[in-house]
Amino acid sequence: MVHQSTNRLVITTPSDLEIVARRVFDAPRELVFDAWTKPEHLRRWFGREGDELIICEVDLRPGGRYRFVWRLREGGQMGLGGEYREVVRPERFVATEVFEGDEMEVMGGGTLNTTTFEERDGKTLMTITSLYRSREARDSAIATGMESGMVETTDRLEKLLAALP
Repeated sequence: MVHQSTNRLVITTPSDLEIVARRVFDAPRELVFDAWTKPEHLRRWFGREGDELIICEVDLRPGGRYRFVWRLREGGQMGLGGEYREVVRPERFVATEVFEGDEMEVMGGGTLNTTTFEERDGKTLMTITSLYRSREARDSAIATGMESGMVETTDRLEKLLAALP
């Protein structure tokens, strides 16, 4: 029998400047944290089905930088990067995020993302709080279709976590 997860990504907008995404994963938080921060895992799930993560650079420490570039399934590329402000393994990391090229202008010059991992009974609640510079920037991010992309991406993460030892 194939296990079907009932966990779903839930996205809310608790303030004019924030988007909060939450999802429970059927895996311990150390494994979920590693999947979010280690290139060997990120390359296997981070992005939509059919997108290819062709650059995956992670320097996971306060002041360290990261950069991701995808070859998109519809053609072209998309990149983003930023700097880690705080890293508390396996509990949380805080990082800036700026999309490269035109996306940066649409989303108001970047966000501050706080990603937390809370374990309960072998499952992990992941919460990403994205803080935008303005309501317009937040709304522009929502208008890009980010929700469907995040749903697809976290579904891929769930599959990877189930396959990891």
